[in-house]
Amino acid sequence: MKYRDISQAIGFLFLKACLAIVLFFLVLIIWDISSKGIGTINWAFLTQMPKNGMTEGGIFPAIVGTFFVSIITGVFSIPLGICCAIYLNEYSKNNWFTRLIRMSIRNLAGVPSIVYGLFGVVLFVQMLKMGTSILSAGCTLGIMTLPVIITASEEALKNVPRSYREGSLALGATKWQAIRTNVLPYSIPGMLTGTILGLARAAGETAPILFTGAAFFIPFLPKSLFSQFMALPYHLYIMSTQHHSIIKVRPIAYATALVLIVLVFSMNLIAVLLRYKLRKVKKG
Repeated sequence: MKYRDISQAIGFLFLKACLAIVLFFLVLIIWDISSKGIGTINWAFLTQMPKNGMTEGGIFPAIVGTFFVSIITGVFSIPLGICCAIYLNEYSKNNWFTRLIRMSIRNLAGVPSIVYGLFGVVLFVQMLKMGTSILSAGCTLGIMTLPVIITASEEALKNVPRSYREGSLALGATKWQAIRTNVLPYSIPGMLTGTILGLARAAGETAPILFTGAAFFIPFLPKSLFSQFMALPYHLYIMSTQHHSIIKVRPIAYATALVLIVLVFSMNLIAVLLRYKLRKVKKG
């Protein structure tokens, strides 16, 4: 056997070992949370209001608050992120300024989420007078999600062959017509995948909503977009670290964690299914 074949076999073995280690810890974490939280989850837990300082009752307001914040995040970030990606990839010139913008966007994707939370307090809560509310939290998460959506959308646009654009332009179409009819339909699967993955990450964030609108105990649903709200990530944080009866509410904390995992997993699964379906339609 040649040295190249041996090194390749060792390399593949190392990669498989890394995959096995990651899967082992993933399964271990999910099993631990599921085994300790599944017994608490029932219809009442998912649909009732919290009672007695969240030592009894359910987490329905936290589920509703997380849903509303995710909607605001998507409305704020998806159109803006896709439009920015289209401009950067299709209209902007490849010069130092454009490269600086791309580098800045990629750096913003790695900024700690608590920095976005402090920025949201200054911009949305104080300067724009939105107060601590669903709207402030959603806009803050939208800004945090923007770099992910822009990067994923731009990469999806780059994967569309240049000939698709040139063919439309040769037939007399304008640049926007070429993009709208020949580029966007083939880049939508990649855009959707990056968008939903970004929204799934935002749905599980605690730090950005910690300062901008989330509250631990509100035994009723928010009345408007300018109301404070309960959210699953912040609720889980308080139940696990700050509650006055941590031992007593630990089963509720595990059940809340399991609900949040299922929510994020469902969003990721939707992204995979949409990508598969759209690619199948295009191939057909």
